Amino acid sequence: MAEQLTKSLLENKIRIKEMFGDCVDFYTKDVTLCGCRCCICMFEGLSSIERLWIMMLDILSQPHELRREPEDLFDYLMRRTAIPLESRSCVCFDDVRTQLTAGTSVILIDGVAQAVVLSTQSMQFRSVSEPSGEGNVRGSREGFTELLRVNLSLVRRLIRTGDLVVETMTAGERTQTELAMLYHRQLAPKALVETIRRKLRTAQLPFVFDTGYLAPFLQSKRFSFFQSVGYTERSDTAAAKICEGKIIVMANGSPFAMIVPYFFTENFASMDDYSEKAYFASLVRLFKYTAFFLAVLLQGVFVSVATFTPELLPDTMLYKIAAGEQATPLPLFLEALLVTFLLEIVREAGLRLPRPIGHSVSLVAALIVGDAAVNAGLLSTPVVIAAALSAICTFVVPSLYEPITVLRSLFVLAGGIFGPIGIAALLFCMVLNLCGMDSFGVPYLSPVAPPSRIVWNDGIVRANWRKLAAENFSVSDLPSETWGDD
Repeated sequence: MAEQLTKSLLENKIRIKEMFGDCVDFYTKDVTLCGCRCCICMFEGLSSIERLWIMMLDILSQPHELRREPEDLFDYLMRRTAIPLESRSCVCFDDVRTQLTAGTSVILIDGVAQAVVLSTQSMQFRSVSEPSGEGNVRGSREGFTELLRVNLSLVRRLIRTGDLVVETMTAGERTQTELAMLYHRQLAPKALVETIRRKLRTAQLPFVFDTGYLAPFLQSKRFSFFQSVGYTERSDTAAAKICEGKIIVMANGSPFAMIVPYFFTENFASMDDYSEKAYFASLVRLFKYTAFFLAVLLQGVFVSVATFTPELLPDTMLYKIAAGEQATPLPLFLEALLVTFLLEIVREAGLRLPRPIGHSVSLVAALIVGDAAVNAGLLSTPVVIAAALSAICTFVVPSLYEPITVLRSLFVLAGGIFGPIGIAALLFCMVLNLCGMDSFGVPYLSPVAPPSRIVWNDGIVRANWRKLAAENFSVSDLPSETWGDD
C-alpha cells in the first residue's frame, strides 16, 4: 500500500527529500500563508517559478477571506480560489512524485494530510512540425512531438466528439513512463480494448522510452519477420485509425504512436490515397506491392537464374553476365551478399552521422566505393544494378524495411545454393508465415486472406469516396471469432 502523507509538515518534507535525494533541480521553499506554515515543492525546468508566484500573490492578496486554520486554508485553495489547480489533491507520496515529475507544483500545509497541486507546467519541447518519415503531398503537416499532452491535443483537435476515449497508465519500473491509450467508444471492439489494456498494465519492463518497447508484449509470441503493430508520426493518420475502430498507444517522450491491430495491407496505404482519385490511388498501391516483391525477390531470382538456369536469359545479357563473372573473384551469390552488406553499411553510416556529413558519406560510397569496386573487378556491373534496383524498391515501402532486408539476403542465399527450388521453397515459407499470423484474433492478411468484400473497397485497391462512405467499414467488420485472442 502507498505511504500516506501525514499532518506533520516536517515529516512530509523529510520523506520527499529522501525520495528525490540532493537533486539540484528540486526546489523547495517554506512560506507562511495566512498564518499557516506551508512548503512549496517543484522541479525547475518542468514548472514555471514565475507562474507559481503569480498564483501565490492571488492568495496573499485576499487574506481577509481566510480563517487562520490549516483546514480552512486547504478548503479555500481547493474550492474558492480562481487559480488553476488540479482537480484532485495528493494523499500519498506516490501521488506527490507523479505530480512533481509531471511539471506541477505541490503545496504542503502543516496540519493537513493532503497536498494541493498547482498547474504550473512549463516544460520545453520540440515544436509541432512536419514528420520526417511520412511525407505526403496533401493533408496535414502536423507531426507528433515528444510531449504526450501535446500529442493528445493534436488528436483531440481532429476528433471532436465525445466518443474519443483517452486512458492513461504508467509503464517502466524505473522510469514510470506515462502511456495513453486512445480509441473510439463505439467502434473499437470491447474485447480488443480490454486485451490491450491488460497487456499494457502487465508489461514487465525496467524502463520505457519509446512505444516500440511495448510491441513484444502486444504481439503474438510466435516468431515472424513481420509485426502486427504499426507506427505513425502523423496526427491525421492516428485519428483515421481511431475512426476505423483501432487503438492508438502513445508514450511520453516518443513521437511515434503505435497502431493496434495492424495488417499487412496497411503498409502499402498512405493518407494521400484518400485525397486523390480512386483509380490513381489504386495504381500507386499496385506499384507498391510490385516494389515489395521486387525488393525481396529480384536479387535472389537473378542469382538463381544466372547460376542454375542461364538458358532463360537473353544471349546478350548472358554474355555480359559471363564476362563480368570471369573478371571477379567471388561467386555470384557472394557478390550479391557483399553488395547488400555495403548498401546497409552506407545506409547506417548516413543515418547515424550528423546530417551534413551523412550526405557526404552517401556520395562518397556511390562514387568511390561502388565505381572503384566495379573497375577493380571486385564486383560485376549486373550484380550492382540488381542490388540498386532492390534498394530503390525497398524505399517505396519504408515500414517494411527491416523484413525486406533480411528476406532479401535469405533469398540470395537460397537462390545461390539451392537454385529455383530454394527460391520456391523460401517463398512458400514466407507466404505460409504471413497466412499463419494473426493480429488479436484477425488474420494478418485481412482483408485479402481470407477474402472479404473490403478488399475491393479499401484493400489492394481503393474505391471512390461515395462507395466508401456508403459502406462505412470499421475494424469490427473484419472476420474474427474472438477479438483479443493473440
